[in-house]
Amino acid sequence: MENKTKILGIVGSLRKGSFNKALMHAAVELTPENAEIEIFDISSIPTFNQDLEKDPAPIVKEFKAKIKAADALFIATPEYNYSIPGLLKNAIDSASRPNSDKVFDGKPVALMSASSGRLGGARAQYHLRQSCVFLNMHPINKPEVILPQAQQYIDENGKLTNEETRKLIRQLLEELVKWTKQLLKNLKQSRFEAIRAVQSLVHLF
Repeated sequence: MENKTKILGIVGSLRKGSFNKALMHAAVELTPENAEIEIFDISSIPTFNQDLEKDPAPIVKEFKAKIKAADALFIATPEYNYSIPGLLKNAIDSASRPNSDKVFDGKPVALMSASSGRLGGARAQYHLRQSCVFLNMHPINKPEVILPQAQQYIDENGKLTNEETRKLIRQLLEELVKWTKQLLKNLKQSRFEAIRAVQSLVHLF
């Protein structure tokens, strides 16, 4: 039986009726059979203090362990002031330190956003991609899941009712699983080639 791709879901919002929580809950419902999503609550991660980065709070240690154990990440973010919320930035900063840990290094990641505005959090996604570059993560480019005027498409129970967006989330998850498997295959091939190169050098001597 094929192992399921383990995806860690992260939501960058504290709001009880968060549109982005609704997106992530829809993603859990729409997860392909060959994958599973675990949502991690980042709300209690303390404000990052570099003086404490080598001895972080237990919740930060748990978060970093979950990231390491995951095959891929899936982030849903609102947009505040043309960027990502402080909550999400703080969680990323906390998990990324110290530099030697590199828990995000090489991780595949999918992004989505919802907003009451007309752009649906698109600018926040682009800012988040900048952090992905520095952290050496591998984001999915297509499809883009951006839900503008989200209040029209999420009901009072927090359920996403927009069928087109649900379809895109499903497609994004499928692409994330394929991308994750491809990156893992590439990594295994690179390791194999490195071993063969070392063996060839040994034979020369």
